[in-house]
Amino acid sequence: MASFKFPFFLFLSSLFLNASLAEIICEDLPKDVCAFSIASSGKRCLLETSVEKDGNVEYQCKTSEVVVERMTEYIETDECVRACGVDRNSIGISSDSLLEPQFTAKLCAPACYQKCPNIVDLYFNLAAGEGVLLPDLCDAQRANPRRTMVELISSSGAAPGPVSSKPAGPLAAGEAPAPAPL
Repeated sequence: MASFKFPFFLFLSSLFLNASLAEIICEDLPKDVCAFSIASSGKRCLLETSVEKDGNVEYQCKTSEVVVERMTEYIETDECVRACGVDRNSIGISSDSLLEPQFTAKLCAPACYQKCPNIVDLYFNLAAGEGVLLPDLCDAQRANPRRTMVELISSSGAAPGPVSSKPAGPLAAGEAPAPAPL
């Protein structure tokens, strides 16, 4: 009987060792935990869609090229998903939600900003890609939520449309529209 216990113990030990060394691979994650997860490689996971031959849309978890500096092997908690107002069914990674004042208010709220470093890091980098610092965006949001949108858009380099003192009307033949201000 003693000879049976040792191999059985080794078998169980190997199971626990394999489980503790398990890697997070984005392509192996189910769609309901894909978004806002970080693979063992340190790259962010993102949800993508593909159209099957029969026309059905299928969701797939993919590894992005976005590397997270200080985190690996991380699946975001449901608590942070709720606190930050993000959606696990988001397709891809985009800064578009930063233009929504309701989203920015949740992202900048202490329940998210101070307790959910993964999501804050993601949106910090997305805001930086638009030429905006997330702390400045949050300060502006707290001070005047409507002004935040304008600051984000103007900081990203988007030029406002041309302003004219004469009413808009059809152009005369051969007349070109005035260039937008620089």
